[in-house]
Amino acid sequence: MVIPILHVDEMRYYKPLQLFHDLVNSTKKERGRLLGLDVGDKYVGLALSDFDNKIASPFSVLVRKKTNISLMASDFQSLISEYSLKGFVIGIPFDKHRLSSDAVRVKLFIDHLSRTKTLEGVKYTYWNECFTSKNVELLLKPLNFNYPVLSKTILDKFAAVGILQGYLDFVNRKMKLTATK
Repeated sequence: MVIPILHVDEMRYYKPLQLFHDLVNSTKKERGRLLGLDVGDKYVGLALSDFDNKIASPFSVLVRKKTNISLMASDFQSLISEYSLKGFVIGIPFDKHRLSSDAVRVKLFIDHLSRTKTLEGVKYTYWNECFTSKNVELLLKPLNFNYPVLSKTILDKFAAVGILQGYLDFVNRKMKLTATK
């Protein structure tokens, strides 16, 4: 993955382990939670970690405002201060052979958020979200929601949980292995 050249007013990309390592090695006062993002065309599903960064829970869904990204950046800024967020884990479909249109959409979204200069210095990483929404869709199908919007927002929240929980499981396992060596 290519790491963008950073300007002072931009969000900061970190490799997955590096983001978690920085979080774990910060002082207790600086520690916080992570926010998982499932970026879609109409909605951004959100999941929130616990303060130990071991468990992801469904949190919320933001309506994606393509015409006014500044409003979304402001929403994220409010969430950062209200929930002691220290970083974002953003789902992106990985394909070793080509860059998918979904991956481009996610990267453009983050680029536009960064350009607002509202989220200066916010740390983020990408995490593979392949099949996350499909898995959640299969789990929710038997529940037969009669309201398509409700079904979609639940799907987006739980897809964000899948992204964030996958990341948390991976980094916690890596940290545990490193500690035993």
